[in-house]
Amino acid sequence: MAKLKSKSKNKSKKGKKQSKPSEKPTLSLKEQLAQKRKKQKEIQELIKWISISLIPGIFLGLIVGATKDPKMGIAPVIAIPCLVLSYKYPRQALWAFLIYMPFGGTVVYALGGNALLQLAKDAFYIPALLGLVAECKRKGQPILIPKALIPTFAITFVLSTLTLVFVNLVQLQLSGKETGQPFLQGILGLKIFLGYAPLIFCAYYLIEDKKQLLLFARLHLILAITCCALSLVQYSMLQRGICRGTDHLAGDLLFKASVEAKCFVGGALLYSPSQGVIRLPGTFVSPWHWGWFLISNSVLTFTVAFCDTSALWRLMGLGGMAIVFINAVICGQRIALALVPVVTVILLILTGQIANLKRFIPIAVGLGIVIAIAMATNPELIQERIASFQGRASASPPEDFIVTQFQWAMGNQDGFLGNGLGRGTNSTRTFGKVSLIETYFPKVIFEVGVWGFIGFMIFVSHLTVFTFKTYRSLKDKSLRDFGSCYWVFILIITYNTYWYPLDTDPAAVYYWFLAGVIIALPKIDKQEQEKLKLAEAENDDTSTKKRMKSKV
Repeated sequence: MAKLKSKSKNKSKKGKKQSKPSEKPTLSLKEQLAQKRKKQKEIQELIKWISISLIPGIFLGLIVGATKDPKMGIAPVIAIPCLVLSYKYPRQALWAFLIYMPFGGTVVYALGGNALLQLAKDAFYIPALLGLVAECKRKGQPILIPKALIPTFAITFVLSTLTLVFVNLVQLQLSGKETGQPFLQGILGLKIFLGYAPLIFCAYYLIEDKKQLLLFARLHLILAITCCALSLVQYSMLQRGICRGTDHLAGDLLFKASVEAKCFVGGALLYSPSQGVIRLPGTFVSPWHWGWFLISNSVLTFTVAFCDTSALWRLMGLGGMAIVFINAVICGQRIALALVPVVTVILLILTGQIANLKRFIPIAVGLGIVIAIAMATNPELIQERIASFQGRASASPPEDFIVTQFQWAMGNQDGFLGNGLGRGTNSTRTFGKVSLIETYFPKVIFEVGVWGFIGFMIFVSHLTVFTFKTYRSLKDKSLRDFGSCYWVFILIITYNTYWYPLDTDPAAVYYWFLAGVIIALPKIDKQEQEKLKLAEAENDDTSTKKRMKSKV
């Protein structure tokens, strides 16, 4: 009897083993061959498009290299295939755009620092945007995502277009009074002002499931750690004298960031420790951009540390938070030193993660140890940074500075449509005279007028409220955690008036893209709920079968 029972058990086990392949059926030979042919066809198509785009790229590159700069000759060889392939493969191009952006400053100055190269990242973004729009038209998918934001965005866009036509274009026709190209300046100004807003649409169609959401979060953690590690190497090379920095210069040059002083990665750099002045650019074109990269990544690394589904990645997120904080201390950017810890505290409170003691305490202890080691090994550096921050705050209190900028912008209005797009944006100086405005809201008032500013604030406030309601409606807790972290970044940038993060990458890119990610979360939440229901149904079915067997 015992033998018979053991045999029956073995048979039942074999039966179970045999049932697994039926649950995950293997592909037939015909299907395998079809897949192989499809892959071969895709590879052939890719080679075809690369070949087609390389011919004009090489031709133009030879002309540019021979007539201007050999280094610049490389640009068309890369740019033209990039434009073509980005349109053909928009999703891959968007991933490339996100990866390239943190290293863009290093690439730009490695190739000579031409002003046009500053727009190189858009060779991925703009064709990818157009490619996605074309794809949505073919498939009959909605392009205006989300529809609820269209009215307020339309108000902002219409008012900005009126400024472009009735201010910038009119300035072009005023001979003898205007210099440069005010209309081209206005087009570039509009692109900087609202040009990355379509990233909401791009992010919605790029992040299609939870796997891609995790990929996005983990990718940015790796980018943050990599860029911060390169910046630490940069700082070490300056300390050891491998790079001269600016300490050997005289007069005002001791206090100005210089491209000639660039070291290892990035662009303009200021390193005059004898004067107590250090401004590192990291991998970006300037210290200012690097500071906002660190502020942005205080959110992105926090998100992985607290929200990732894997314990290993959460641990790596802790490391990312630590290295971002260390860079905020050594880079010399006062705004990074102030906002990185402040943003972390805001995240802990607004996302409710401070109540998650099991996860919060180890991270807090880990960060505390890292900070304590950093302070013990570099006490003079820490003291200098704190003294620099306090000195600047006392010499020019931020609240007084912002009020002064508002008063100046309001007192220098040229009609209710403003002074023209791009007129207060430093990046447009190639096309004409610009006014230096160091806070964002006064800059918007100066360029598009009070009504344009009000329209813009209505739009971004609507975006902030809409993304809040969106992530709060999610049923999946892990998705809700991701949404809450990303929403805090949107909240901070929306109502930040100090300096102008929405005018520069990476903060501008992350702002619009993260808004799109939040808006994409409900469709991912729906997928997860369907998976949960399916799993529950399978469990119920299994338990029913077990009960039936036990009765038999």
